[in-house]
Amino acid sequence: MDTDSDATPPTTTEARLALIDSVLALPYPAGEESEDDGVHSSGPGHHLLILQVSQDFWDDRSPELVEPAEQEIEDEFSVLANALSGRWGEPETVDLWPYLEGDEDGVRAAVPEPMGQLCNLAGSMQVWRVPGGTRWLGLAVGQADREFPIWLMAAVGETSILPG
Repeated sequence: MDTDSDATPPTTTEARLALIDSVLALPYPAGEESEDDGVHSSGPGHHLLILQVSQDFWDDRSPELVEPAEQEIEDEFSVLANALSGRWGEPETVDLWPYLEGDEDGVRAAVPEPMGQLCNLAGSMQVWRVPGGTRWLGLAVGQADREFPIWLMAAVGETSILPG
């Protein structure tokens, strides 16, 4: 995913849910792919979507600008999480920080996608195991760095890469 993308994610909750549904039905590609719109990337065993993006904060990181942006993203996260919980029950929280850690020598093991991308943007995600298959859907809020936009993201992956 490109942190400098000018892509336009969906603008309504209904459109975000429709995008999630369409990606849940897609097969995984054999190699890494990124759509031209910059909102969707995929690879073996995963899809990653940007559902909502705040403005960037290069020129101004004041609380008057950042806090409303954070709140808008968090509000939509809650709306989507409630809708998904209505479908599949309560989510589990997956901590993404361990994917950043290395061994005692500081060597980081290969991290399966989409965890590799997500752990660089968010500290945790809410995960629903999609009934009737081997896929999970995760929602996370993340930011590449303080100056970058805040992202609401959805990820789809194989349940075999989830902890426990």
